[in-house]
Amino acid sequence: MKDLNGWTIAFDLDGTLVETAPDLIGTLNRLLAARGLPPRPVEAARHLVGHGAVALLKDGFREAGADWDEAERPALLAAFLEDYLAHICDHSHVYPGVEAALDRLAARGAILCTATNKPTHLSLALFGRLGLTGRFAAICGADAVSSRKPDAAHIRETVLRAGGDPGRAIMVGDSITDVRAARATGVPVIVTTFGYTEIPARDLGGDALIDGFGELEAAIDRIVAARLASRISPSYVPAS
Repeated sequence: MKDLNGWTIAFDLDGTLVETAPDLIGTLNRLLAARGLPPRPVEAARHLVGHGAVALLKDGFREAGADWDEAERPALLAAFLEDYLAHICDHSHVYPGVEAALDRLAARGAILCTATNKPTHLSLALFGRLGLTGRFAAICGADAVSSRKPDAAHIRETVLRAGGDPGRAIMVGDSITDVRAARATGVPVIVTTFGYTEIPARDLGGDALIDGFGELEAAIDRIVAARLASRISPSYVPAS
C-alpha cells in the first residue's frame, strides 16, 4: 500500500466513529420523564440524533406530544448537557473496526482529526472514556471553530489545527451535514451507511459508501488515486 503522508482524514463523531444514540436518547427520555411525558424508543428516535442538542430536544419533545416552549430552551439545554455528561458512556460504543482502521491509517502517515458539531468538552469526555483521544491530532467541536458544519470553516480549521492541508483532506461522515460541509470545503467525502440520517446514505451524494470500517482504507485509496490522477496533465509523459 502507498503511504498517505500529506493526507488528512477528518471524521465526524456521532454515527460515524461512535454509536452514541442510546445515551443521547437516554438523556432525552430522563428529561421527558421529569415532565410526565412518554419516553422515545431508541430505534424509533435514532433519526433525532446528529443535528445538535437543541434540535434533539425540540423534535424529541414534539414527538412525545409536547409543545416546544422557546422560553424553556436555556434551562432545558443546560439540564440536557449536565445529564448527558454524567451518562456519556453508559451505552455508547465505538463501531467495530474503528481502532484498527485508525491505527492502520496512522501507520501509513495519515493525519487524523475529528470535526464534530458535538461540543468539544463532550467530545473529549467521550473519547477519553473510549480511549480514542490520542489517535487524533485535533478534536474540534462546533464551539472550537468559527462556524459549524455544514460551513466549510469547520473542516478547514480542524484540518489546519491538526497540521494538515485542506487541499489534501478527506471527510468521513454519516449525514447530509457532513456531505454539505465537505462540498463547501472542496474535499471528497466518504459516507457510512450505519449512522444517523433520515436521507438514505446512498442518496446523500458522497464520493464513496462504506458499510463498515474494514472498507475505509480501500475507499480512501481509491479517492487518493483519483485525486492524484486528476492532477496529471493529459500531455504528461512519465520519463522512461
